[in-house]
Amino acid sequence: MSLIGEMARRREALLEILREIVTLESPSTDKAAVDRLARLLQERCRELGAEVDVYPQAEYGDLTVASWPARGRDAEPLLVMTHIDTVWPLGTIERRPFVVEDDVARGPGVFDMKASVAMMLEAVRWLEEQGLEHRAIRWLINTEEEVGSPVSRPLIEELARQSGYVLCLEPPVPPMGALKTSRKGVGIFTVRIRGRAAHAGADPEKGISAIQELANQIHYLHSLTDFSLGTTVNVGVVGGGTRPNVVAEEAWARVDLRVSTMAEAERAVAAILGSRPWLPGAEVTVEGGLNRPPMERTPSIVAAFERAREIGRQIGLELTEAATGGASDGNFTAALGVPTIDGLGCPGDGGHAEHEHIRVSGLIERTALLIALLHEL
Repeated sequence: MSLIGEMARRREALLEILREIVTLESPSTDKAAVDRLARLLQERCRELGAEVDVYPQAEYGDLTVASWPARGRDAEPLLVMTHIDTVWPLGTIERRPFVVEDDVARGPGVFDMKASVAMMLEAVRWLEEQGLEHRAIRWLINTEEEVGSPVSRPLIEELARQSGYVLCLEPPVPPMGALKTSRKGVGIFTVRIRGRAAHAGADPEKGISAIQELANQIHYLHSLTDFSLGTTVNVGVVGGGTRPNVVAEEAWARVDLRVSTMAEAERAVAAILGSRPWLPGAEVTVEGGLNRPPMERTPSIVAAFERAREIGRQIGLELTEAATGGASDGNFTAALGVPTIDGLGCPGDGGHAEHEHIRVSGLIERTALLIALLHEL
């Protein structure tokens, strides 16, 4: 029987694993909730023969690295990356419970990216039961990817530098499930304006409107967008002022930057951080920088994708590639020059949205693909 056929026989077991993982809600900012799921996975990994290292965190969930020794392969380890935190608050599962209808499974975080966690558990179980050869495997279970991986980045980069390949089990590109060979980098900034308060009716000329200056800044920031280069700047959240009859003394904005190349990142970051006031007497302060470097479609990335496509064909799958504006922990590893295969998660749609779902047939196929990659790479 084919590997996909073998996984099809495991359909109900896979879905039961997924149900358990989805039902244990894990919003990024709720450490206790994320840790509950992390402890379950640590236990499952130990049952599968892993050595489990836990990295305690103060604010976010504890990070986990599960390691399996090589079997018959003398090569640099494989690093597999997933995250278990989601954007959904506690209680969402009561309103949107895990359900399976024909070929569709729904639930908070099922697509991004709890299906990938179920895939990895099943893939390792199969490798161990069948005694298949593989490199040493390290599975990093992140707990704060959805908020930018502020504490896990050093660990991600340390593990990546020791690895021959990185398999990032982020969701693929809908609707066909393309792997991701290019991702934009992300910059996050806060712009703060200080003006001078005054009565808007009695003596407005004595004031310096922070909101007016912010409007100038917004126009300037959006002018940095260059679609031809894949660069976008978005002022997404603003605030300021106290009352309609008061010239605003303070205002602020939060800014998102997306870039396709490091060259563009350097240009855009310098332009944003170098912003100057337009109104005499106004003060402008900009904080922030590049949160994730871009994943550029380098020869290393292309070669890794072609190898994955070759392995996919061996089990009857035809893989495609695409670019995306979203970022992942794969951005960090690709920027180090480590061959990174991203978008290996389960096909579906609706990440961060009410209609979030996966295809169960895709869950079966991608689990088989993950097994093949862990065995063949």
